[in-house]
Amino acid sequence: MAEVRLVDIEKRYGAFHAVKKQNLTIEEGEFLVLLGPSGCGKTTTMRMIAGLEDITSGDLMIAGQRVNDKPPKDRDIAMVFQNYGLYPHMSVEQNIGYPLKLRGVDKATRTKQVRETAEKVELEALLKRRPSELSGGQRQRVALARAIVRTPKIFLMDEPLSNLDAKLRVSMRAELKHLHHELGVTTVFVTHDQMEAMTLATRVAVMRDGQIVQLDTPKKIYSEPVNLFVAGFIGSPSMNLIEGAIAGGQFTAPGVQMPVDAPDRADVVLGIRPEDLELTQSTDAPISGALYALELTGDSTLVTLREKGTSICARGPAEFEAAINTRCMLAPKPGGRVHLFDKTSGERLDF
Repeated sequence: MAEVRLVDIEKRYGAFHAVKKQNLTIEEGEFLVLLGPSGCGKTTTMRMIAGLEDITSGDLMIAGQRVNDKPPKDRDIAMVFQNYGLYPHMSVEQNIGYPLKLRGVDKATRTKQVRETAEKVELEALLKRRPSELSGGQRQRVALARAIVRTPKIFLMDEPLSNLDAKLRVSMRAELKHLHHELGVTTVFVTHDQMEAMTLATRVAVMRDGQIVQLDTPKKIYSEPVNLFVAGFIGSPSMNLIEGAIAGGQFTAPGVQMPVDAPDRADVVLGIRPEDLELTQSTDAPISGALYALELTGDSTLVTLREKGTSICARGPAEFEAAINTRCMLAPKPGGRVHLFDKTSGERLDF
């Protein structure tokens, strides 16, 4: 295990500023997820930690030592890439055991460790196969096993679950979570999948345009987004973001007349998550609109209302049914959270 610190780290490709003045401390034993859309700088940040990208300016510290000029092999890290990076001429067993072979681990010990690791990722029946004989998901599990078997100071994982099918992805998330608890190795995990971030992370660093815009626990990021970008990026379905104005203690927008404890102001955005809304029969409900869509998700139904260009989604009961264009009413659930944001800056407003 090791602490990782990024001090004023920057990365430029000519005139393009990929990572801007990054300051981040990844605690020893932490599972940190770098989350954001494509092109936000998350993979570049991880590759600088790995030593695969030169640092334009700033200092990278691992276990208290500056490692800017150290090659990847001297940083005691293990990486898992999206594109596997397996040796095609080697069997699964040889691929997993190769890092141990490079370290001079004897064959008997190597075989034992490889088989134990293979069991953890459900590969024990495939050890004699070569990568060309495996599915994409199986190859990704080989790459994971090859990183796990090394027990390095730091795991760096670049979207390692992206090529797995939905069912295996869920089971591998649980496996990664358990492995991290078991091994306690400092882990940096890059993804654009918010579900992976929310389920795996000790902390999440949400990135945009080369900068971290919010760094906190998954629960805090979900319940208290610092700006409109985070509010809209986190959550599936995402938070309802409704443009309107506040006057006399009431937020007003098409189809919305909601009491709020906030001063008068124009150009404000009200945010409320679908699970914080409920269907109601009350004629004076704060939200009303024509039913635009119904989407059954199994345990619930997503109900989307639309009123003069404003769309609002609520998570209703699975048994709810109604005809399209039926007039429906919504109200915040008791204890449901309502958020307010400045439309111009995007920043969260707290009163």
